[in-house]
Amino acid sequence: MGNNLFHMLDGENLYFKRLSIDAAIDIHRGASKAEVVKYIGWDLSKSFEDTLELIKGMMEKELRGASLYASVVHKETEKIIGTCMFFNFDLEAKHAEIGYVLNSCFWNKGYGSEIVRIMTDFAFEYLQLHKLHARAVDVNIGSSKVLERNGFILEGNLRDYYYIDDKYQNCLFFGNVLS
Repeated sequence: MGNNLFHMLDGENLYFKRLSIDAAIDIHRGASKAEVVKYIGWDLSKSFEDTLELIKGMMEKELRGASLYASVVHKETEKIIGTCMFFNFDLEAKHAEIGYVLNSCFWNKGYGSEIVRIMTDFAFEYLQLHKLHARAVDVNIGSSKVLERNGFILEGNLRDYYYIDDKYQNCLFFGNVLS
């Protein structure tokens, strides 16, 4: 499903590489921050072992062909600053969902937009998808702006979709169609 190419995608400031256990330390730095996980609906990785289990689960899903995952590497520092993924593939309708998570140290620097741009180009040009979806917690204004800057349109608001920090949060549902 194009996973080898996905792990070699390259942008101006970032590149993608295969997710591996070796990335666990850098991924844990982001996945253990409350300000990061409050926007994605994952449980806080309280321990390094939690992060290892998260990574192992992602790698297993990719091996089964259900998803594509990559580490996002900052070119200048060669540090892993986040992850990105394709999941919920519908090969008949040519749809998939994208997701991305950045360590909060790298927010508001344009990296989220670059990740989404790289993924969108790959999805439409190489995977030959017709439509991409993305979800964002409604209070995550930054992610909504990243999606809108990359041609995604708000298609719906799912009330009480996420349960984060002992309270319900709404989900904004975005779509982008190959033009």
